[in-house]
Amino acid sequence: MALEASGSSQLIQAVTLLGAAVIMVPLFRRLGLGSVLGYLVAGLAVGPFGLGWFTEPEAILHVAELGVVMFLFVVGLEMRPSHLWELRQQIFGLGTLQIITCAIALTAAGMLMGWPFRVAFIGALGFVLTSTAIVMQLLSERGDLARANGQRIVSILLLEDLMIVPLLAMVAWLAPAHATSATSHRGLSMLIGILALLTLIAAGRWLLNPLFRILAGSKAREVLTAGALLVVLGAALLMQAGGLSMAMGAFVAGVLLAESSFRHQLEADIEPFRGILLGLFFLGVGMALDVSIVRADWGLIVTGVLALMATKGLCIYAVARLTGSGHGESIDRASLMALGGEFAFVLYAAASTTGVISTQANARLTAMVVLSMALTPLVTLLVRRFVPACKAQAIATIDRAVGLSGSVLMIGFGRFGQVVSQPLLARDVDVTIIDTDVEMIQAAADFGFKIYYGDGTRLDVLQAAGADEAKIIAICVDQCEVANEIVDLCKIQFPQATLIVRAYDREHAWHLAGEGITRQVRETFESALRFGTLTLRELGLTPTQARDIAREVRRRDADRFAYELAGGDWVTGAVMSFSKRPRPAPLTPPRRESQALNQAAEVAARLED
Repeated sequence: MALEASGSSQLIQAVTLLGAAVIMVPLFRRLGLGSVLGYLVAGLAVGPFGLGWFTEPEAILHVAELGVVMFLFVVGLEMRPSHLWELRQQIFGLGTLQIITCAIALTAAGMLMGWPFRVAFIGALGFVLTSTAIVMQLLSERGDLARANGQRIVSILLLEDLMIVPLLAMVAWLAPAHATSATSHRGLSMLIGILALLTLIAAGRWLLNPLFRILAGSKAREVLTAGALLVVLGAALLMQAGGLSMAMGAFVAGVLLAESSFRHQLEADIEPFRGILLGLFFLGVGMALDVSIVRADWGLIVTGVLALMATKGLCIYAVARLTGSGHGESIDRASLMALGGEFAFVLYAAASTTGVISTQANARLTAMVVLSMALTPLVTLLVRRFVPACKAQAIATIDRAVGLSGSVLMIGFGRFGQVVSQPLLARDVDVTIIDTDVEMIQAAADFGFKIYYGDGTRLDVLQAAGADEAKIIAICVDQCEVANEIVDLCKIQFPQATLIVRAYDREHAWHLAGEGITRQVRETFESALRFGTLTLRELGLTPTQARDIAREVRRRDADRFAYELAGGDWVTGAVMSFSKRPRPAPLTPPRRESQALNQAAEVAARLED
């Protein structure tokens, strides 16, 4: 009975969370305030300091951290190792300069507000660590994640995630109770962390691709999804065991799989879990805002959060301008990154536990970080709306966007698709190719082709493969039923893309034309016409004569096809109206009657008559 009551209570909580999110998020998006603020307000409303339906936001945050983990895994999938290497100056140069500048300025700001040095210093270190989840989500909603300005922000966030380990070591060093053993403990922790990172890199280099080839060969979609979750959670667990960030472990795993043939399928499998858990994380952050503390010390906390955000924003703007960014991009980056982050909770809790700061200081600093998270969506909205330079910068970066998945998305890389790809690659067209044939993908890799594993009939896979941004979607699959399913999906979901479809035969071409697909090619028509032209030349016709005959056949076929679609005669119209199938007929009927070549054929012909 107790178990039933406990299960019923958990179900009520789940329904409550989902209901709050379903109501608030669409409302805030409709108001133009973004989904992040909607989640935060929903969490505050149902949390212990709102309606009181939830009393332990820490437990929800602990589970919801998996949303941040999966989000970083998806970001890692977009970061090929070569591209990450290209960003090394931004990660370690721009990121280091911003962190040091902000830490010094924030410490000074805290001391000017009358905080003790240790409180100001720890508060500054925590506030320097920007919320990766919120900034990434805002960049993703704006479509800036793959652009140059977005990539610079991602580079800084990566370094900030790495900084949690040395910052925790610094807290341990500042703790009076651990002054004698701090040095040896820090050395051991760093060694364990390095070993965990090397283990993850080795597993990603030699184990992950063979594992997914085996899973894909099983043809069981749920097994491949389970494998994706295993990799993400396993990498996060390994990094946590090594004292590093779980999100950083997932990011490294994503980077190691960024050049895998299974990249798009993995991204599509992880996406539903990522979205739900990341929303749960924002709900948990909203619940964690202690309204009683804010009410009791509202003057100190409001002054503190505004001062810290303004100081950090000014430092980010100054560093951005110093490193060559334009005015609009610098303001945009400052408004996005002027908040604290989720790692500040960990840092402040560790400092409070070790006696570096008091419990009351921990609560105040945590409230400031949560308030900064809630204010950031509003700040970025106001900045982009009322600062013309930011809007001009956003428009200017569109044409210079980098990291897009391709202007052409090709679905299917069989014998037909392989030939289609050649003129595109010869012209250096940016093509993304997906297929589900594992053996073909492996064989193509031997010849230098990069084919991604992905099912073109799934909307999430198409989105992960870049169909939202593709100018052309070339459907080159073998089965006409599969092609029709993809066509129906793409017509609705990706209207910006031109569909070019491989038609199996004339009947399939007729069906596609009825669906509004004007750019389709029968897979055997042109090759067969070429075959007939070659035959005519071998019979003694000149190249010009053979070419003219082929051109005439092609014209008559096009006229016949248009005539059939329009229902131009009684027979064709009747067939189209009732059976919805064209009536096959030769363009040029044979001029001689057929003759039996043997006795059996003659008997069969008589029986038919």
